[in-house]
Amino acid sequence: MAQIQINMDSELLHGLFSKEGRDEAFSRLLETILNQVLSHQASEQLQAEPYERNEDRRGYRNGNRNRCLHTRIGTITLSVPRFRSGEFSTSLFNRYQRSEQALVLAMIDMVINGVSTRKIKSVTEELCGTSFSKSTVSSLCKLLDPEVAKFRNRPLEKHYPFMILDAMYIKVRRDGRIISMGLLIATGVNEDGHREVLGFSLADSESEVSWDCLFKSLKCRGLKNVDLAVSDNHSGLSKSLHKNFQGTVWQRCQTHFSHNILDAAPKRLQPELKLWLHSLYEASDIEKARAIKEEMMKSFETSAPKAMDVLENGFDDVTAVLCLPLKYRKRLRTSNSIERLNEEIRRRERVIRIFPNEGSVIRLIGALLIEHHEKWITGKKYFIMDEYYESKKENKKYLIKNIA
Repeated sequence: MAQIQINMDSELLHGLFSKEGRDEAFSRLLETILNQVLSHQASEQLQAEPYERNEDRRGYRNGNRNRCLHTRIGTITLSVPRFRSGEFSTSLFNRYQRSEQALVLAMIDMVINGVSTRKIKSVTEELCGTSFSKSTVSSLCKLLDPEVAKFRNRPLEKHYPFMILDAMYIKVRRDGRIISMGLLIATGVNEDGHREVLGFSLADSESEVSWDCLFKSLKCRGLKNVDLAVSDNHSGLSKSLHKNFQGTVWQRCQTHFSHNILDAAPKRLQPELKLWLHSLYEASDIEKARAIKEEMMKSFETSAPKAMDVLENGFDDVTAVLCLPLKYRKRLRTSNSIERLNEEIRRRERVIRIFPNEGSVIRLIGALLIEHHEKWITGKKYFIMDEYYESKKENKKYLIKNIA
C-alpha cells in the first residue's frame, strides 16, 4: 500500500493535548485514521479516486455502510465502502478484533455465569467501550468458535523437523468448583523455516495419557517424521513422545536441566557448577561434551553426589541437540521460544484469573495462538533450513556407505 496522507482537524488536535477530552480524542483519531485507510483501500481496488474518470477504473462506489469496531479505547464507527459490482475487501476487522473479541467473551461469560468480580463490568467497558447482552455474546461465539475449531483441526501438510512442547496450568470453574487444568501446547518449525502453532489441548493434568491425546490428534492431522522435539522433563511427556513419534530425538531443555542440577547441589558450589554447565552446553561435539561430563563427575562426585546423579541420568537427553549443525543449536537447546509464548498467554490470563468454563479457555487461548501463528508464518523466518537438509543428506550417505 502506498503512503496515506492523514488529515486531522484543529478540534481533534486540540483534544489530544487536553486532559479532559484526551480519551475521546484518541478514539476519534483512531476512527479518522482507519476511515481514511479504508477509503484509500477502496481507491486502490477501483484504481480510481472518488469522482475520478480514467480508463483503468474497475468499478464504481455505492456509498458506505457503518460498522462498529470495539477497541481498548472505546467503540469506534467505521464507514466501510460499498461497490456497485463486486465487494470491497479488507482484513482490518478480522485481524484487529480476534484477540480483543476472545478476551471480551471470556470475561462476559463470567458475568453471565455469576462468577464475576466486582470490577469485571468496568474492565469489560474499558476494553470494549460498551456493555454486551447475552444474545450479543452468543452471536460473537458463533463467529469465533468455528474459526478456532478450524485452526485446531487444520491439516499439517508440511514437514516439521523441529517441535517444541510445553504445559502450563490455569484455573477453570467446573461444577461450581475451581480446579487447575493443564494447557498443553505444541509449536514447530516447518520445512521453510517458519514457526507454527501446531496444536493445543486442555487436560486435567499433564500426564502421559493427556500428551497421548494431543500427539494422536497431531498425527491424525498429518504430523510425521519429526526429527527433534524440545521440552522440559514434564511428567509423562517423554514417554508419550517416544511412544507416538518413534525415531524422534528428545532434547531436554538445558535451562530447566541446569535448575535441576543446581537445586540438588550445595549453595556454595552452585557458581562453579554454572561455569561447568556452560562449558558443557557450548561443547563443539558429543565427544567433547562427554569429556567435560567425566571431569565434572570426578570433581563433584563427593561434594555434590545428588547433582552428579542428575547429570549422569540426563546427559544424553540434554546433549541431543549436538547432532544438529551449529547454527541450529542455540534456539533448539532450550524451550525458551515457547516460554515467551506462554508469557503472552499469562499476560491475558491474569486479567481473567478464573475461566468460567473450559469452552472460554479454548476460545481465548485459541484466538491468541491464531494471532501468534499468523505473525510467525508471515514474518521473518526462524531458521534458514538449507544447511539442515543438506546435513541430513550427508548423514544418510555416510550411513549407507558404512553399512555397505
